Amino acid sequence: MAAPHVVVGVDGDSSEAGLVLSCATNGDVKRPQFGTRFLTDPRQVFQHNAWDNVEWTEEQEASAKKKVLENNQPLPAEKQEEYDSRANEFWNGFYTIHENRFFKDRHWLFTEFPELAPQCSLNHESHLEVSGTDVSQQDSLDQEQRKEVAALSPTDGDIPGSSASYRILEVGCGVGNTVFPILKTNNDPGLFVYCCDFSSTAVELVKTNPEYDPGRCFAFVHDLSDVGANYPIPDGTLDVIVLIFVLSALHPNKMQASISRLARLLKPGGVMLLRDYGRYDMAQLRFKKGRCLSENFYVRGDGTRVYFFTQDELHGMFTDAGFEKVQNLVDRRLQVNRGKQLTMYRVWIQCKYRKALAT
Repeated sequence: MAAPHVVVGVDGDSSEAGLVLSCATNGDVKRPQFGTRFLTDPRQVFQHNAWDNVEWTEEQEASAKKKVLENNQPLPAEKQEEYDSRANEFWNGFYTIHENRFFKDRHWLFTEFPELAPQCSLNHESHLEVSGTDVSQQDSLDQEQRKEVAALSPTDGDIPGSSASYRILEVGCGVGNTVFPILKTNNDPGLFVYCCDFSSTAVELVKTNPEYDPGRCFAFVHDLSDVGANYPIPDGTLDVIVLIFVLSALHPNKMQASISRLARLLKPGGVMLLRDYGRYDMAQLRFKKGRCLSENFYVRGDGTRVYFFTQDELHGMFTDAGFEKVQNLVDRRLQVNRGKQLTMYRVWIQCKYRKALAT
């Protein structure tokens, strides 16, 4: 159920291209590669396809707020209910039309989220940031946790990946543009990747991809918003959960419960990685009247829905689910169509939150 977010008309650039964000072990945010192209002279705006870390003027922000207020009249309740009840139909329709041609593989993930990269271990990456816990003590904790998980896990063959030592789940996998780069890049023999999507059409496209390896990956249909539905994964066994442009597709009333349900799947110390739409992103400002479902929540022309977050909203949901913040930042980019001399302001939010260690 990965939401569409490609910018049409940007020369050689998609909304995901060249996005690089990472977090230092002291919690400070660093931008090592593509995050260093800054626009210092407005006259040079059309020299490149994109500019990083673009600060908005007060006038720009006021204009964006005004535009959102102009188009925030919600649709009638019966129409909103129709979009909610037919969500599966709309997403299946989206993937039937676009199949695997819509998204590019997200190779930038390994710089933004090193937890997905080869030879990466939460022992040496994320756990270094746990305040008051030294590395040797943390390694000891991890070893004990692995023993406990192994004792609780079903025997090999009961569930896919039951013998893996490092488990990743992507929720809202779409056609595999995150999953397949992970499988191609991360050669850790202990790695197993689970992936699920609301759309059965998307999951079937993943399974029929020549790069799909049932020995290292398991794709299944799942509705993230249905917190009563069981995952084919035992609680407390995942190292990483990935949410890339998927939480925004849920009804706002269902987001908190969905995050809390996912938290149960993670091991103590496991991390949840998120990238999603930020408030006043270009996509929000482009919605016309008659597309608003509720405040900052809209329906696209194809029937799929999208919400635009603030940092505080996401922080509140994660902390209420028992997570500790590692990273929560806004990425503002100026994308340029040099042929048409157009500028487009994108706003994304990227988060890393860790499940508290068992005490």
